[in-house]
Amino acid sequence: MRFKSLVLVAFLLVNISKVSAQNYELDKVTIEELQEKVNTKDTTAPATILFKKGKTFFTYSEGRGFTANHVYEFKIKIYKKEGLSWANHRVSYYVGYGNLNDDNVSFSTAVTYNLENGAIAKTKITREGIFNNKVNKYWNQATITLPNVKVGSVIEFKYVVKSQNVVRLPDFDFQYDIPVNYFEYKTEIPEFLIYKTILIGQLNITSSSEIVESKQIFATGYKQINSLYTSENIPALKKERFVDNISNHSGSIQNELERKRFPQQPVVDLTKTWDGVAKSIYENDSFGKELKLKNYYSDDLKTLLPNANLPSERLNAIFKFVQNRMNWNKEKAYFVDKGVKKAYEAKTGNAAEINFILISMLKNAGIEVSPVLVSTLENGVPVFPNRTVFNYVIAAAEIDGKKVLLDATNKFTTPNVLPLNLLNWKGRLIKADGSSQEIELIPETPSKANYTITATINPDLRKIEGQVRIRRADYSALQFRELKSSDNNEDAYLEKLENDLNKIQIKDYSLENKSEDLSKPIVEKFSFTSDNSYDVIEGKIFLKPLLFFTDITNPLVQEERQMPIYFGYPDQNTYNVFFEIPDGYVIESMPKPMRISTENKDASYIMNMIAEENKIQIQVTKGINKAIFVASDYDMLKEFFQKIIVSQNEKIVLKKI
Repeated sequence: MRFKSLVLVAFLLVNISKVSAQNYELDKVTIEELQEKVNTKDTTAPATILFKKGKTFFTYSEGRGFTANHVYEFKIKIYKKEGLSWANHRVSYYVGYGNLNDDNVSFSTAVTYNLENGAIAKTKITREGIFNNKVNKYWNQATITLPNVKVGSVIEFKYVVKSQNVVRLPDFDFQYDIPVNYFEYKTEIPEFLIYKTILIGQLNITSSSEIVESKQIFATGYKQINSLYTSENIPALKKERFVDNISNHSGSIQNELERKRFPQQPVVDLTKTWDGVAKSIYENDSFGKELKLKNYYSDDLKTLLPNANLPSERLNAIFKFVQNRMNWNKEKAYFVDKGVKKAYEAKTGNAAEINFILISMLKNAGIEVSPVLVSTLENGVPVFPNRTVFNYVIAAAEIDGKKVLLDATNKFTTPNVLPLNLLNWKGRLIKADGSSQEIELIPETPSKANYTITATINPDLRKIEGQVRIRRADYSALQFRELKSSDNNEDAYLEKLENDLNKIQIKDYSLENKSEDLSKPIVEKFSFTSDNSYDVIEGKIFLKPLLFFTDITNPLVQEERQMPIYFGYPDQNTYNVFFEIPDGYVIESMPKPMRISTENKDASYIMNMIAEENKIQIQVTKGINKAIFVASDYDMLKEFFQKIIVSQNEKIVLKKI
């Protein structure tokens, strides 16, 4: 993915200009704002952020050092009932520091404004509308629910986040799924702390900076760098199909500490390389020390290996054992929680504990293996070297010079088939000596699904009858197995399948290899009867070559695309259709063979068909040969899918003899 187009150093891309003279202050709601019915620039918007303001400044105290204070102000107009959800605002804050005080969140203002009898009515939040909840041992969440919010309301709130963590400041988001009329973000940073500022997204903003004397007292006083970032009319980031994580593409400002330079102290350079990040993680007791433990599984390992002579056999035996024994508690982590020994005994653990057990057992079975740090899709893209950009760890074994990626937390994965949310750009393999290397997580080889349809046309009953066999492998099989595991109601599944396939009737349904051998394809079989798979006009039969597997609608429907197109993994679908021509009919015409491909053949489509005696054979292969396309490829892909629709909807014509 061309993340260089998404991640830009802010000072290189902005134009310096004066801030708009308009007054953006809380408690300045007007009757005109309350009477406004729509956002004139986006009439579909259910709400609009009239302004968002942020300010980050630092306070200093002896013994504690600097504290970062982050102040946020919001003013939001509600246009539609779908916008009422903005009356609830959640702020997550960290409480899992080992050597720092917990972060703190406090709301100082939260007000709803309505127009009642031509006058502005103001309703303040009460104590009952403010909540604090524990999310897990690392995170808490503060929530407000504003009162008396209805369509037409304007709401305002202000809160402060205080943190002793000055290494990574909270991201300042300025793009949402609703428009933002105006935002500004001010930072007042002491000269002792040098930050790298990064702009995420593809929106140009205005910035300016100046050096001033600080009013804070530190030794003999100090200078600070005051910066201002602002922009107007930020469009809503609309939900689009085939998106990895919308947060990867929404506008925000990030600040990462690069250097500390306090008076009479050596300069501390915090700019990390990936090797530096990997080394610091490996040296943590909750990582490297836990990987060295091995006596807790010795007896079990001995029973697994007597008949496993080849490295691949040992790998498969150990992987299946850990996958079946251990149960994931749904906690993503690259550090252990209770430790591998306790997790092994309890048969339950977080992602690190389960995959550390796997790594250790493989290593003690003579297989070269290393941990790989990963950021899941929902965690975002690891843009620059930092420990916080990862939230998961898997294993990478080496067999016959090739790397095999493994994750034993999921009951349906196999070697080199990872959970779908791990297919997120690249991982970082780390070794005990502190060295590291980039690992591609997205597979290059397409996952295949093969559809075989045999069909007999019955003109007297206006029906088509036949059999379908669907064979899914690799990621296609993983997705299907996960679907079937979460939906054990076969009747409901078959009803949906019948509706999806143009209301056919299914019988004799069977499923082979649902969970017996996950390394092999899963096969779905059924017989079908279709009452509406062809048209009869003037005695002629007009038949779609792929019957109820015909593509009818383009999956890309928007006029413009804001974000890259993410398919998850390369895939290839092949359809083999065998028609038996009914007695008394011959072929009048058939669609011509078709080849369609995009630039560099990143997406391809082939249709061929032959007729012999009373049979017609059609083969269609459709391949998406890479996982991610940049937004500028959208029109090309949209046209590609549209050509496929045209091709598949050309008819085979049969006429009576």
